Amino acid sequence: MSELFGFTRTVVTSRYALLTPDGFVPSNLPGWKQCKVVVNISPAMGAKFVQWQVTFDKDGVGEGNTGSSEYFVYVLAGNCAGKTGGKKISLDAGGFVFIPPKTAFIFGNAAEGTRLLIFQKVFEPLAGAKNLPVITGHEKTVPGQPFLGNENARLQVLLPDRPEFDMAVNIFTYQPGATLPFVESHVMEHGLLMLQGQGIYRLDTGWHPVKTGDVIWMAPFCPQWFVAMGKTPASYIYYKDVNRSPLAK
Repeated sequence: MSELFGFTRTVVTSRYALLTPDGFVPSNLPGWKQCKVVVNISPAMGAKFVQWQVTFDKDGVGEGNTGSSEYFVYVLAGNCAGKTGGKKISLDAGGFVFIPPKTAFIFGNAAEGTRLLIFQKVFEPLAGAKNLPVITGHEKTVPGQPFLGNENARLQVLLPDRPEFDMAVNIFTYQPGATLPFVESHVMEHGLLMLQGQGIYRLDTGWHPVKTGDVIWMAPFCPQWFVAMGKTPASYIYYKDVNRSPLAK
C-alpha cells in the first residue's frame, strides 16, 4: 500500500499506461484454480493483446486451450511443471514456453507463490507458413547482444525472428546510466514488465519514474525512451507485435 493515502504513480491514458503494484487487484479466470490472476493490460484500455500475471496458491492449477490465441508464459519466481502440445515441460524462474494457437495446456506442481507472466495475442496466420511449434527455453541460455553497438544496453531475443511469428518477446538490460539511443515512435505495440532496477521512462510527453514490478502499455506510435538510474542494472521483459501488414492493425 502507498504510504500516502490517495497517491499512486499509476497513470492510464489513451496512448499509454503505467500500472504500479500498489493498485493491482487480483481476480479469477476460468481454468485457473487456487490461483490469483491480475490482468494488467487488455483491450478494455485500447490494447490489442492481454498481459497478465498469475500467482499460484497451494495446489494451484491452470489449464485450458489457447484457441485462436498464442501464449508466451515466463516464470517470474518459483517453479512449475505441466504439459502442452503433447510435450512435458518443467520451468523455473527465467524459464519460458511459447504455446501456439489451438493447443491444450496445463500448469501445476507449482511451489506456493510461483509467479507467471503471460502475454496473450490473437494469432494472425501467414499464408503458406507451417504451424507454429511449442517452444521452451530459459533466459540464461539466450545471449544478450549489444543494442546498436552499445555494450551497456543488451537485448535478449527469446522467440525466433522468423516471418511466421507475429509476436516477439525480448529482455532489455541496461547498466546504470545507459539509455535507449533515441526516442522511439513506431507501429509496434508494447507490453512491458520491469524485472529489476529502476529508471525514468518517457511515455508520450510524460516522464515517469519506474521500478521493479511496474507494468507499462505503449500504443502504436507512442513516443518512448528509457534511462536506467541507481546503482544496479535495470531490466524489463516486453512484448511487441511483428511481421504483419499495418493495414491489419
